[in-house]
Amino acid sequence: MRPTTHPPGASRHDVIVVGARPAGAATALLLARSGLRVLVVDRARHGSDTVSTHALMRGGVLQLTRWGLLDGLGRAGTPPVTRVVFHYPDDSVRVSIRPAAGVRALYAPRRTLLDAMLADAAAEAGAEVRFQVAVTGLLTGRDGRVTGIAGRDRTGRRVTAHAPLVVGADGIRSTVARAVGAPVVRAGGGASAFLYGYWTSLGTEGYEWFYAPGVSAGMVPTNGGQVCVFAGTTPARMRAARTAGPHAAHHALLAAVSPEAAGRVAAAVPPRRLRGFGGLPGYVRRSFGPGWALVGDAGCFEDPLATHGITDALRDAELLARAVGEIHGGTATEAAALAAYQRTRDRLGGPLFTTVDRIASYRWDTDQLRRLLLQLSSAMSDQVEALGRLDLPDELDDHLVLPAG
Repeated sequence: MRPTTHPPGASRHDVIVVGARPAGAATALLLARSGLRVLVVDRARHGSDTVSTHALMRGGVLQLTRWGLLDGLGRAGTPPVTRVVFHYPDDSVRVSIRPAAGVRALYAPRRTLLDAMLADAAAEAGAEVRFQVAVTGLLTGRDGRVTGIAGRDRTGRRVTAHAPLVVGADGIRSTVARAVGAPVVRAGGGASAFLYGYWTSLGTEGYEWFYAPGVSAGMVPTNGGQVCVFAGTTPARMRAARTAGPHAAHHALLAAVSPEAAGRVAAAVPPRRLRGFGGLPGYVRRSFGPGWALVGDAGCFEDPLATHGITDALRDAELLARAVGEIHGGTATEAAALAAYQRTRDRLGGPLFTTVDRIASYRWDTDQLRRLLLQLSSAMSDQVEALGRLDLPDELDDHLVLPAG
């Protein structure tokens, strides 16, 4: 891809990315590595924490491996996960992670580590990364085309920047999506509410998922010898449970999904505080327009019960970066390249979105859930296969063919 040549007085940035979490930082990293001049801004501090269930699925590990970043997680002490256990009311099913597509294990890094690592990699690649800059609106031309951003830094000083393309990677409350009026083109009906925290001295077999009618839970080993333990249910049931306090609610939901899990957690060292997520139905937004694009949760959000959000963000970052590469390489118009990006993203993510939404409804019995989890596994495998083909010549274009499902 050829970097853009700017005439005197033109914008000094080719792309502005709003948001430096995984979707935004990864997009900036890939664009900067291709030679584009990239500005990344984020309202948070560098390395700050955020609500997350942490778990990377195989596709996310594959992406980090391809980008040369996976070893950093290992050096930071992120434990490799080589087994996934599905616990049902009547039995447990253990699945070993067998080496495939360059992936030997799964990982669940703390977001304080992963987000900082991706942002630092983007900066090392040449992107200008600025934290504690809150974007309050977009700049537009007379024709309505987005031409830049407006905001303020942590001192209150006004910040403006111009670029031919602004990427919204600013999450479910995306300022960019709101400013451009990005419509929801697909809406989910299910939603999970969660409570979670970090326990120590809690042994796990790897990723452990627990399911019972109306409730779910997970144990996810992460950095520092800690295990993220989440408990989920419908928003209404969570609100009722939390009247007894967050710790009591967490324990009650764990006991409802698995008395054995509740006992294990009760014997471990608890956190001082728990964090929560009240639940939000999934959605898919139109994710491009004149001078703008959306990536990650800003463009497509699926229920956290799938623990696939980070993996989705890394997938979409690469898809968008390749589309922008086509624009700057002169092989596609902006409209054609960004439309193809959205179609490819939706073909990859559609089956996963459908299945996760059904699981997040909690309107299933155990037999139905088992079938849904098999569908989820199949959708994840299809994504890994498609991601593995991205390095083949001309593989990623408007004619990308994916397995049915």
